[in-house]
Amino acid sequence: MKLACFEGPRGAGLGLVEGDEIADVRSVAPYFSLNPVDILAGGPPVLEMLAAAAKRARRFGLSSVRLTAPVARPGKILGIGLNYQDHARETGREPPTTQMWFNKQQTAVNDPFAPVLLPAVSTALDYEVELVVVIGRRGRHVPRERAHEIIGGYMVGNDYSVRDWQRATPTMIMGKGFDTHAPAGPWITTPDEAGDVTSMRLRCFVNGEKRQDGVAGDMIFDIPAQIEHLTKAFVLEPGDLIFTGTPAGVGVAHTPPSFLKAGDQVRVEIDRLGAIEAEIVQERAETRIG
Repeated sequence: MKLACFEGPRGAGLGLVEGDEIADVRSVAPYFSLNPVDILAGGPPVLEMLAAAAKRARRFGLSSVRLTAPVARPGKILGIGLNYQDHARETGREPPTTQMWFNKQQTAVNDPFAPVLLPAVSTALDYEVELVVVIGRRGRHVPRERAHEIIGGYMVGNDYSVRDWQRATPTMIMGKGFDTHAPAGPWITTPDEAGDVTSMRLRCFVNGEKRQDGVAGDMIFDIPAQIEHLTKAFVLEPGDLIFTGTPAGVGVAHTPPSFLKAGDQVRVEIDRLGAIEAEIVQERAETRIG
Protein backbone atom coordinates (compact mmCIF):
# COMPACT_ATOMS: atom_id res chain seq x y z
CA MET A 1 0.00 0.00 0.00
CA LYS A 2 1.19 3.50 -0.89
CA LEU A 3 -0.43 6.10 1.31
CA ALA A 4 -0.20 9.70 0.09
CA CYS A 5 -1.28 13.23 0.91
CA PHE A 6 -2.16 15.54 -1.95
CA GLU A 7 -3.73 18.78 -3.06
CA GLY A 8 -6.30 18.13 -5.78
CA PRO A 9 -9.21 19.83 -7.49
CA ARG A 10 -11.21 19.79 -4.23
CA GLY A 11 -8.43 20.72 -1.85
CA ALA A 12 -6.46 18.53 0.55
CA GLY A 13 -6.87 14.80 0.18
CA LEU A 14 -5.71 11.44 1.45
CA GLY A 15 -5.17 8.76 -1.15
CA LEU A 16 -3.82 5.39 -2.14
CA VAL A 17 -1.43 5.38 -5.08
CA GLU A 18 -1.98 2.62 -7.63
CA GLY A 19 0.14 2.85 -10.76
CA ASP A 20 -0.12 6.35 -12.19
CA GLU A 21 -3.37 7.11 -10.36
CA ILE A 22 -4.35 8.13 -6.85
CA ALA A 23 -7.62 7.06 -5.23
CA ASP A 24 -9.19 9.94 -3.28
CA VAL A 25 -10.31 7.84 -0.31
CA ARG A 26 -12.18 10.64 1.45
CA SER A 27 -14.43 11.11 -1.59
CA VAL A 28 -16.34 8.03 -0.37
CA ALA A 29 -15.16 7.83 3.26
CA PRO A 30 -14.82 11.38 4.66
CA TYR A 31 -14.42 10.05 8.18
CA PHE A 32 -10.80 9.09 7.47
CA SER A 33 -8.20 11.48 8.88
CA LEU A 34 -6.18 13.57 6.46
CA ASN A 35 -3.11 12.54 8.45
CA PRO A 36 -1.64 9.18 7.33
CA VAL A 37 -0.07 8.76 10.75
CA ASP A 38 -3.56 8.30 12.22
CA ILE A 39 -4.21 5.57 9.65
CA LEU A 40 -0.97 3.75 10.45
CA ALA A 41 -1.62 3.99 14.19
CA GLY A 42 -4.97 2.27 13.64
CA GLY A 43 -3.19 -0.87 12.49
CA PRO A 44 -4.36 -3.55 10.04
CA PRO A 45 -8.13 -3.09 10.59
CA VAL A 46 -7.99 0.58 9.56
CA LEU A 47 -5.68 -0.16 6.63
CA GLU A 48 -8.13 -2.81 5.42
CA MET A 49 -11.01 -0.31 5.64
CA LEU A 50 -8.94 2.19 3.68
CA ALA A 51 -8.18 -0.34 0.94
CA ALA A 52 -11.88 -1.21 0.66
CA ALA A 53 -12.82 2.47 0.36
CA ALA A 54 -10.17 3.01 -2.31
CA LYS A 55 -11.95 0.53 -4.61
CA ARG A 56 -14.98 2.87 -4.72
CA ALA A 57 -13.14 6.18 -4.60
CA ARG A 58 -12.78 8.91 -7.21
CA ARG A 59 -9.43 8.65 -9.01
CA PHE A 60 -7.07 11.26 -10.34
CA GLY A 61 -3.96 10.98 -12.45
CA LEU A 62 -0.87 11.54 -10.32
CA SER A 63 0.22 14.24 -12.76
CA SER A 64 -2.96 16.22 -12.01
CA VAL A 65 -2.42 16.55 -8.23
CA ARG A 66 0.32 18.03 -6.06
CA LEU A 67 1.78 15.54 -3.61
CA THR A 68 2.45 16.98 -0.16
CA ALA A 69 4.53 15.74 2.78
CA PRO A 70 3.07 12.43 4.01
CA VAL A 71 4.13 13.31 7.57
CA ALA A 72 3.79 17.08 7.88
CA ARG A 73 4.55 17.52 11.60
CA PRO A 74 6.59 14.59 12.92
CA GLY A 75 7.14 14.51 16.65
CA LYS A 76 10.80 13.63 16.10
CA ILE A 77 13.11 13.59 13.09
CA LEU A 78 16.12 11.48 13.96
CA GLY A 79 19.14 10.91 11.73
CA ILE A 80 22.08 8.55 12.10
CA GLY A 81 25.52 9.65 10.94
CA LEU A 82 28.21 7.69 9.06
CA ASN A 83 26.04 4.58 8.77
CA TYR A 84 27.54 3.19 5.54
CA GLN A 85 31.11 1.86 5.40
CA ASP A 86 31.88 3.58 2.09
CA HIS A 87 30.51 6.92 3.29
CA ALA A 88 32.58 6.77 6.47
CA ARG A 89 35.71 6.06 4.42
CA GLU A 90 35.12 8.89 1.95
CA THR A 91 34.99 11.35 4.86
CA GLY A 92 38.34 10.07 6.13
CA ARG A 93 36.87 8.62 9.32
CA GLU A 94 36.78 5.14 10.77
CA PRO A 95 33.38 3.42 10.65
CA PRO A 96 31.69 4.09 14.00
CA THR A 97 31.33 1.42 16.65
CA THR A 98 28.57 3.37 18.41
CA GLN A 99 25.49 4.79 16.74
CA MET A 100 25.82 8.55 16.15
CA TRP A 101 22.48 10.38 16.21
CA PHE A 102 21.29 13.95 15.56
CA ASN A 103 17.96 15.74 15.23
CA LYS A 104 16.45 17.60 12.31
CA GLN A 105 13.80 20.20 13.10
CA GLN A 106 10.07 19.95 12.31
CA THR A 107 10.38 22.97 10.02
CA ALA A 108 12.92 21.06 7.94
CA VAL A 109 10.03 18.95 6.56
CA ASN A 110 9.35 19.72 2.92
CA ASP A 111 6.96 18.43 0.27
CA PRO A 112 8.47 15.76 -2.01
CA PHE A 113 8.70 18.01 -5.09
CA ALA A 114 8.94 21.46 -3.48
CA PRO A 115 11.94 23.79 -3.86
CA VAL A 116 14.76 23.42 -1.32
CA LEU A 117 16.46 26.52 0.06
CA LEU A 118 20.12 27.31 -0.47
CA PRO A 119 20.74 29.11 2.85
CA ALA A 120 21.44 32.81 2.84
CA VAL A 121 24.24 32.13 5.33
CA SER A 122 26.13 29.35 3.51
CA THR A 123 27.24 28.03 0.15
CA ALA A 124 28.07 24.55 1.50
CA LEU A 125 24.75 22.81 0.86
CA ASP A 126 25.05 19.05 0.30
CA TYR A 127 22.72 16.15 -0.55
CA GLU A 128 22.28 12.73 1.12
CA VAL A 129 19.84 10.17 -0.25
CA GLU A 130 18.35 8.22 2.66
CA LEU A 131 15.81 5.53 3.39
CA VAL A 132 13.32 6.98 5.89
CA VAL A 133 11.43 4.84 8.40
CA VAL A 134 7.99 6.01 9.53
CA ILE A 135 7.07 4.81 13.01
CA GLY A 136 3.52 3.46 13.19
CA ARG A 137 3.18 2.30 16.82
CA ARG A 138 4.57 3.43 20.17
CA GLY A 139 7.61 1.54 21.32
CA ARG A 140 10.02 1.59 24.26
CA HIS A 141 12.79 -0.94 24.95
CA VAL A 142 11.98 -2.71 21.68
CA PRO A 143 14.38 -5.61 20.96
CA ARG A 144 15.66 -5.89 17.40
CA GLU A 145 13.61 -9.02 16.72
CA ARG A 146 10.40 -7.04 17.40
CA ALA A 147 11.41 -3.78 15.72
CA HIS A 148 9.22 -4.57 12.70
CA GLU A 149 6.16 -4.32 14.95
CA ILE A 150 6.47 -0.54 15.27
CA ILE A 151 7.37 0.27 11.65
CA GLY A 152 4.46 1.85 9.79
CA GLY A 153 6.22 2.25 6.46
CA TYR A 154 9.08 3.68 4.47
CA MET A 155 9.78 6.79 2.39
CA VAL A 156 12.49 8.26 0.21
CA GLY A 157 14.29 11.14 1.93
CA ASN A 158 17.07 13.63 1.34
CA ASP A 159 19.06 14.65 4.40
CA TYR A 160 20.24 18.01 3.08
CA SER A 161 23.22 19.18 5.12
CA VAL A 162 24.86 22.59 5.48
CA ARG A 163 28.41 21.37 5.91
CA ASP A 164 30.12 24.43 7.39
CA TRP A 165 27.40 24.79 10.02
CA GLN A 166 27.41 21.04 10.62
CA ARG A 167 31.15 21.01 11.32
CA ALA A 168 31.09 24.11 13.51
CA THR A 169 29.80 22.14 16.52
CA PRO A 170 30.08 18.47 17.54
CA THR A 171 26.30 17.92 17.73
CA MET A 172 25.66 18.59 14.00
CA ILE A 173 22.12 19.78 14.84
CA MET A 174 22.44 23.25 13.34
CA GLY A 175 23.85 22.07 10.04
CA LYS A 176 21.21 19.36 9.71
CA GLY A 177 18.12 21.31 10.72
CA PHE A 178 17.71 24.19 8.25
CA ASP A 179 14.21 24.84 6.92
CA THR A 180 13.16 22.66 3.93
CA HIS A 181 16.13 20.31 4.45
CA ALA A 182 14.16 17.13 5.27
CA PRO A 183 11.97 16.43 2.23
CA ALA A 184 10.48 12.95 2.19
CA GLY A 185 7.89 10.96 0.28
CA PRO A 186 6.53 10.79 -2.29
CA TRP A 187 4.22 8.56 -0.23
CA ILE A 188 4.44 6.08 2.64
CA THR A 189 4.97 2.54 1.41
CA THR A 190 3.79 -0.04 3.93
CA PRO A 191 6.17 -2.88 4.85
CA ASP A 192 4.17 -5.56 3.05
CA GLU A 193 4.58 -3.72 -0.26
CA ALA A 194 8.13 -2.53 0.39
CA GLY A 195 9.43 -6.07 0.74
CA ASP A 196 13.06 -6.76 1.61
CA VAL A 197 14.51 -3.41 2.62
CA THR A 198 18.11 -4.63 2.63
CA SER A 199 18.01 -5.24 -1.13
CA MET A 200 16.88 -1.70 -1.99
CA ARG A 201 19.23 0.53 -4.01
CA LEU A 202 19.45 4.22 -3.14
CA ARG A 203 20.45 6.71 -5.84
CA CYS A 204 20.98 10.46 -6.02
CA PHE A 205 21.21 12.53 -9.21
CA VAL A 206 22.26 16.18 -9.51
CA ASN A 207 21.28 17.74 -12.84
CA GLY A 208 20.97 14.21 -14.24
CA GLU A 209 24.45 13.10 -13.10
CA LYS A 210 24.47 10.11 -10.78
CA ARG A 211 26.25 11.05 -7.57
CA GLN A 212 25.25 8.24 -5.18
CA ASP A 213 24.36 4.58 -5.73
CA GLY A 214 24.27 2.27 -2.73
CA VAL A 215 22.40 -0.66 -1.18
CA ALA A 216 20.48 -0.42 2.09
CA GLY A 217 21.94 -3.77 3.14
CA ASP A 218 25.33 -2.06 3.50
CA MET A 219 24.24 -0.13 6.59
CA ILE A 220 26.63 -0.54 9.51
CA PHE A 221 23.71 -0.49 11.95
CA ASP A 222 20.61 -1.94 10.32
CA ILE A 223 17.10 -0.64 10.96
CA PRO A 224 16.26 -3.13 13.75
CA ALA A 225 19.49 -2.17 15.52
CA GLN A 226 18.62 1.51 15.19
CA ILE A 227 15.16 1.03 16.68
CA GLU A 228 16.50 -1.11 19.51
CA HIS A 229 19.12 1.53 20.34
CA LEU A 230 16.80 4.54 20.18
CA THR A 231 14.05 2.97 22.27
CA LYS A 232 16.50 2.24 25.07
CA ALA A 233 16.59 6.01 25.62
CA PHE A 234 13.10 7.24 24.74
CA VAL A 235 9.77 6.21 23.32
CA LEU A 236 9.25 6.22 19.57
CA GLU A 237 5.76 7.37 18.63
CA PRO A 238 3.56 7.19 15.53
CA GLY A 239 4.78 9.71 12.97
CA ASP A 240 8.37 9.87 14.20
CA LEU A 241 10.82 9.71 11.29
CA ILE A 242 14.18 7.94 11.20
CA PHE A 243 16.69 8.94 8.50
CA THR A 244 18.82 5.81 8.30
CA GLY A 245 22.07 7.06 6.75
CA THR A 246 23.55 7.69 3.32
CA PRO A 247 25.99 5.83 1.05
CA ALA A 248 29.14 7.27 -0.52
CA GLY A 249 29.14 10.04 -3.10
CA VAL A 250 28.22 13.15 -1.12
CA GLY A 251 29.43 16.48 -2.47
CA VAL A 252 31.72 17.32 0.43
CA ALA A 253 33.85 14.24 -0.34
CA HIS A 254 34.64 15.39 -3.89
CA THR A 255 37.96 17.08 -4.66
CA PRO A 256 37.26 19.94 -4.66
CA PRO A 257 33.91 19.72 -2.83
CA SER A 258 30.90 19.81 -5.15
CA PHE A 259 28.21 21.70 -3.27
CA LEU A 260 24.76 22.52 -4.59
CA LYS A 261 24.00 25.81 -6.34
CA ALA A 262 20.80 27.72 -7.02
CA GLY A 263 19.09 26.21 -10.06
CA ASP A 264 20.41 22.67 -9.49
CA GLN A 265 17.90 19.81 -9.80
CA VAL A 266 18.32 17.07 -7.19
CA ARG A 267 16.53 13.74 -7.54
CA VAL A 268 16.75 10.90 -5.03
CA GLU A 269 15.15 7.50 -5.56
CA ILE A 270 14.90 4.14 -3.84
CA ASP A 271 13.76 0.85 -5.32
CA ARG A 272 10.04 0.17 -4.75
CA LEU A 273 9.60 3.40 -2.76
CA GLY A 274 9.61 5.95 -5.60
CA ALA A 275 11.49 9.21 -6.03
CA ILE A 276 11.43 12.82 -4.88
CA GLU A 277 12.96 15.81 -6.62
CA ALA A 278 13.69 19.45 -5.88
CA GLU A 279 15.09 22.58 -7.46
CA ILE A 280 17.58 24.42 -5.27
CA VAL A 281 16.54 28.05 -4.84
CA GLN A 282 18.40 30.90 -3.16
CA GLU A 283 17.02 31.95 0.21
CA ARG A 284 16.54 35.66 0.82
CA ALA A 285 17.53 36.75 4.32
CA GLU A 286 14.27 38.54 5.14
CA THR A 287 13.21 39.14 8.73
CA ARG A 288 9.82 37.57 9.43
CA ILE A 289 8.13 37.79 12.81
CA GLY A 290 4.70 36.42 13.57
